[in-house]
Amino acid sequence: MPLSPFPPDGLAEPSAPHRVLPLSAYREAIGLDEPFRPAAAPAPADRLDDHVRTVLRLLGGAPAVSRLGPRAHSLLDPGAADATIARRLLRTLLTVRPPGPLPGGAAELIDAVLGAERRLRPAVAVRQQLPSIAEEFPRAPYRAARHTALWRGDITTLAADAIVNAANSALLGCFRPLHPCIDNAIHSAAGPRLRDDCATVMTLQGTSEPTGTAKITRGHHLPARYVLHTVGPITDGRPGTGDAAALAASYRACLDLAAEVPAIRTLALCAVSTGVFGYPKDEAAGVALRTVADWLAAHPGRFDRIVFTVFTADDETAYRGALGTAA
Repeated sequence: MPLSPFPPDGLAEPSAPHRVLPLSAYREAIGLDEPFRPAAAPAPADRLDDHVRTVLRLLGGAPAVSRLGPRAHSLLDPGAADATIARRLLRTLLTVRPPGPLPGGAAELIDAVLGAERRLRPAVAVRQQLPSIAEEFPRAPYRAARHTALWRGDITTLAADAIVNAANSALLGCFRPLHPCIDNAIHSAAGPRLRDDCATVMTLQGTSEPTGTAKITRGHHLPARYVLHTVGPITDGRPGTGDAAALAASYRACLDLAAEVPAIRTLALCAVSTGVFGYPKDEAAGVALRTVADWLAAHPGRFDRIVFTVFTADDETAYRGALGTAA
């Protein structure tokens, strides 16, 4: 049975009239300008499995467990799973869990687990490790080549000041267990506080997020301090002029919003709308490159580096091809 992106917690239905909430209306409510301080230190590597199993025991009675199906309680028996399966079960349970307080002690243990896992994943530093497009592709005619980079990898390991998440209109993350979308990956690495922040923003807004807009939260357990969440267009077949305009609006919204936060000097963009939203990758790459170049030309010096982040070989091929034609 499909999982609703809106948990039963009083959030507005998607059919409500759109009202875009400005940053000033939610900045303080989510503590955007406060450094993230986890409730516990990262777990030692030799204790990580014990922490995972303890969290599973604490969360085993949560109402969200029933959403995993009739075998959920037996699957969530920490003694019945090896370490890999136990960690996958924890990720699954946090994916389907609605925002809200965790059982006593669980928040500290989850922080310890996520902190340890972040230490085990090498982070990629934008400033030190990523060459600009001008350096990597010296013949590319791209006019923003000196201020941008193209990088293929897992955006949840990128140590930029902010990264972009391709979200749905509920803006609460993906509720489908182990779904291979960027929304799921970012929320899983950041931890459940990210969904709580998004829920706070959406409750204040009182309506679903329109296409072509963006919101910002802290990154919590991500190497990036901030996450920008944007809703791109959903296409069926070849995109039209309106789809291209909506995709460009998503990128502009992220750049405009990031520019409101002085601490953001490096920003990693994902390939918005090219996954389950169906936008053809080659055309989307051209829209992204042109939109960023136009924005940077209008705001010289605002950012030190914008990274076009891709995950698959097809994504990278699309951007390499678009670089040869983007003005």
